This record gives sequence, C-alpha cells and structure tokens, in this order.
Amino acid sequence: MAKAYKNAAVDLTSTSVTTLYTGPSATVAIVTSILVSEDSGNADTITVTLTNAAAAVFSLFKVKAVSANTTIELLTRPLVVEESEILKVTAATANRLHVVASLLELS
Repeated sequence: MAKAYKNAAVDLTSTSVTTLYTGPSATVAIVTSILVSEDSGNADTITVTLTNAAAAVFSLFKVKAVSANTTIELLTRPLVVEESEILKVTAATANRLHVVASLLELS
C-alpha cells in the first residue's frame, strides 16, 4: 500500500463553487485538517460540500462563519474521501478566504 502526505490549497478569488480536492483513482484519502484563513480584515462565511461518485452533494459546513483576520480549523475528526469524490468550497465574498486541506492518500 502506497502512502502519500499532501496539501490541497485554494485562494477563493470568486464566489463560485471551487474544487479543493478530488479523490484519485484507486485511492482513499484521509483528510486530517481543513484550515480556512480570512486575510482581508472582513468577516466572511464558507460552505464546504462533498460530492460522491454518483454526483450527490452532501453539505459538510453550510455558511460557516470565519471572523476577520483569523484562521479556523473545520475538522474535529478525520474525513474520508474515496475515489472520485470531490471536496468543494464556496466563499460568500471573493478575495477573502484561503483554504488548505492536509491529507494522507492511500493507494
């Protein structure tokens, strides 16, 4: 079994749904952390979803508040992302939030 530690990072420069991470073929990923940083001096909100292989969308965090100039950790337990599943993030306002996920891929 191959193991690889990785980070997935995005700067949310728009209010469009943005892919943070997609589970690779023949791989299971264990997401250990999702950090959200607000860097504009204005409070904002973020929505995080998981889309499964059948294209069903599941809300993980819906309009989660992020205070001005702070960083929050979204996860309190590891999150499993299976092959072809997609973690997506959406900011309420453009150019305010950065998101970094730390994960372990097992293939």
